[in-house]
Amino acid sequence: MKIQLKSRLTSGAAALVLTALTACATPPAAEAPPAPEAAAPEPARPAVIDYAALVVAPGRPEADLAADVNRKPAEILAFFSPKPGDTILEIEAGGGYFTELLSRAVGETGKVFMQNPAGFDAFLGDAVSKRIDGRLTNVQYLKSNFDTFALPDASVDIVTWFQGPHELWYKPDGAPEGLGDPDKSFAEIARVLKPGGLFVIIDHVAPAGTPPTSGGDTHRIDPEIVSGYVKAAGLVYEGDSALLRNPADDGLTNVFDPAIRGKTDQVLTAFSKP
Repeated sequence: MKIQLKSRLTSGAAALVLTALTACATPPAAEAPPAPEAAAPEPARPAVIDYAALVVAPGRPEADLAADVNRKPAEILAFFSPKPGDTILEIEAGGGYFTELLSRAVGETGKVFMQNPAGFDAFLGDAVSKRIDGRLTNVQYLKSNFDTFALPDASVDIVTWFQGPHELWYKPDGAPEGLGDPDKSFAEIARVLKPGGLFVIIDHVAPAGTPPTSGGDTHRIDPEIVSGYVKAAGLVYEGDSALLRNPADDGLTNVFDPAIRGKTDQVLTAFSKP
C-alpha cells in the first residue's frame, strides 16, 4: 500500500522539487557534461517512526493485541504519520485502543488529548482510568460533546475521529439532545487545527444516499455526508486509503451485529487545514 498526502511536505522534499524545477528550466552549457537525472521527490508524509515496531513493543494490553488483526494499527498510523512532539486531539477515543499507540508515537515531547462525551460514561465504565492513570503520562482526558473542545485556536497538529462521525446522529440514554451539532462540530475541529494540520477520519460505511439518521440506527454513515460537512468547515481533501474497505459488507447491518462486528466496510480519509 502506498499512501501519499499533500500536507506536511518536508523541507528535504521541497528542496528536491526546487532542484528538479531548476534543472529543467536551465539547460547545461554545451561544454558541460550531461546533467544528472533529477532525484524523485520524497513522499509528502514520510513515516518517521517504525510503526510496526511501535505496535509490537511490550506493554500493550492483551485485548488490544487481539484486536490488531482487524484494526491494522501500524498501517493506519503510517497513513498519517504522527511523530514525536505532535499534539493530537483524539475525538471519541472510547476505551483508548488508539490512545495507547498515539501516546507512544508522539513521545515525551508530545501530547494526546483523549476525548469522549459524557454520554458515553455508562458504556465506558472505568476503561479510561485503567488506560491512562499511572501509565500514559502524556495523555490528558477531555470530557465534552463533539462541538466544544477546551483547547486554544490552532493548537493541534492532528485531529483523529475513528469510528466515528456517525455518532453525531446518535442519542444515547441521558443525552436526548445528542452529542453535538454537526456544523459546529466540524467547525470546532477546524478551529483547533494548526494551519497544515491533518484531520483523519475512520467510519463505518452506509450505502450512498442513506440519510444521516443511520448514524443512530446502524451506526454507519454515507461518507459523502461527512465529507460535505468537513469541506464546509474549510478543510481540504488530502487522500484516502482502501485499507479498511470490505466489499463483502453490504452496509446495512448494525455494526454491533456479531456477523459483521470488527469486519465492517470502513473509510479512512484525511483532510488538511489550509
